[in-house]
Amino acid sequence: MSNKIQEIIATARKEDRLFLLEPESKALIKELGIVTTDFHVAANAAEAKEVAKKIGFPIVMKILSPQIIHKTDAGGVKLNIQSEEETVEAFKEIIASAKQYKSNAEIRGVLIEKMVKSSTEIIVGVTRDPTFGPAIMFGLGGIFVELLKDVSFRIAPITEKDAKQMIQEIKALPMLQGFRGGPNVELNQIVNILLKISKLSVDFIDDILEIDLNPIFAYDDHLLTVDARIILTDKK
Repeated sequence: MSNKIQEIIATARKEDRLFLLEPESKALIKELGIVTTDFHVAANAAEAKEVAKKIGFPIVMKILSPQIIHKTDAGGVKLNIQSEEETVEAFKEIIASAKQYKSNAEIRGVLIEKMVKSSTEIIVGVTRDPTFGPAIMFGLGGIFVELLKDVSFRIAPITEKDAKQMIQEIKALPMLQGFRGGPNVELNQIVNILLKISKLSVDFIDDILEIDLNPIFAYDDHLLTVDARIILTDKK
């Protein structure tokens, strides 16, 4: 059981939050050995400009506030920023939009990440079944999960065999096997993530209610978690 994971959860508990901020969620899954996008938090426009220059363009910018969970709704996300000038402008717009969306929101800065090349999207998650406890979810992203509900579930903890079966149950599996020029993914990498998330959900069953790694970009030779959301249990 990682001390770092316990510290991240304890910080959220201390602030009376039932969710982790995006940098916290990403730091937590990094502790499991799950690869995610590198990120930096800029407190002001000048800092954002320096961070962007260091990371290299294009970049993604997102509002960081404990009171704003749905960043897009708050106008708090800017994609494909291409220059230092655009970075400064985007920073100002994000802060202004966030304040307009929720005037009393505590703004902790703007999260800045390298914009990565998109690929076939997959989702790995945890939901809580009231009777059986944590359930692990796997599916393809985009319309496959939203429209077609093409997902599979298993009650945690899962075995390697369970994880492999979950992957095989997805109707859109050919999308991960080179279909029409798409990526030909080493499926054991997905098995690996499913097993790690299963273990996390069991080890921290009293603290973690839901996990949503979405999207994970699936490339030929690796997986990259682009966004991570973790909801905590209400212990009150």
